Amino acid sequence: MSRPPMELWIEEIQGKDVRLGLRAKTVLHREVSEFQEILVVDTLSYGRALFLDGTFQVTEKDEFVYHEMLAHLPMMSHPSPRRVLVIGGGDGGTIREVVKHKEVEEAVLCEIDPRVTAVCREYLPEVASGLADPRVRVLHEDGVSYIKEHKNSFDVILVDSTDPVGPAVGLYSPEFYAACKEALRAGGIVCAQSESPFVNGDVVRRVSQSMQSSFPHRLLYLSPLPTYPSGFWSFTAGAGQPLPREVSKERAAALATRYYTAEVHEAAFALPPFAAALIE
Repeated sequence: MSRPPMELWIEEIQGKDVRLGLRAKTVLHREVSEFQEILVVDTLSYGRALFLDGTFQVTEKDEFVYHEMLAHLPMMSHPSPRRVLVIGGGDGGTIREVVKHKEVEEAVLCEIDPRVTAVCREYLPEVASGLADPRVRVLHEDGVSYIKEHKNSFDVILVDSTDPVGPAVGLYSPEFYAACKEALRAGGIVCAQSESPFVNGDVVRRVSQSMQSSFPHRLLYLSPLPTYPSGFWSFTAGAGQPLPREVSKERAAALATRYYTAEVHEAAFALPPFAAALIE
């Protein structure tokens, strides 16, 4: 009697009672770097997927939503974002969106783990495509230390971090956001991914509170993200001045996006009550 063929599934334990699994064709790459386990698999439903320490980071099918929403709302909120810093984001997706803005003269990627960048260049070339832009400078350094050494240097800082464990812990503290304020030029904006409002309400609140003393104006905004815990994600932007509700439709249309639009930007200011309560 023949046995049915073995199936390969890749799973993330997203809570003690919740798992997300994708059926996969094959494992493309696996290694343990100095900082974390790096895994790339080819899934049937979401294409190639990057996992770091057992958590979904990027899938080819839905990554554009995350990267566009992290990058374009703060970038479009600044009248002329000429120098941009991305902390984390070694897959290159956020940088890819940043360099769509013609105003950008230099975009610095500060990713602590060089192996993440190398693996994504090889196995996720569409995501990492922006790293080849001549305006991009890639550094493999600790973001917390780097930002303290570069005062008054950037117009926009994007914090594309992993969850608040391991090397990313320092990116969630009030001291980090105070350093971000010092690293920004006048009128500068910081924006960070701030986890799921359903699953990680404590982290959403923590990011907003950590920004509060340095950035009097903050905006929590949301987007769907099928492969992240709960399928619903948040971002928190901070600035010294109110962020604009309306942006240039012509400038937004020139970005060639698949999710972000000027209308999506405006809608980001409308929070459902349960999410608004997290930061009140």
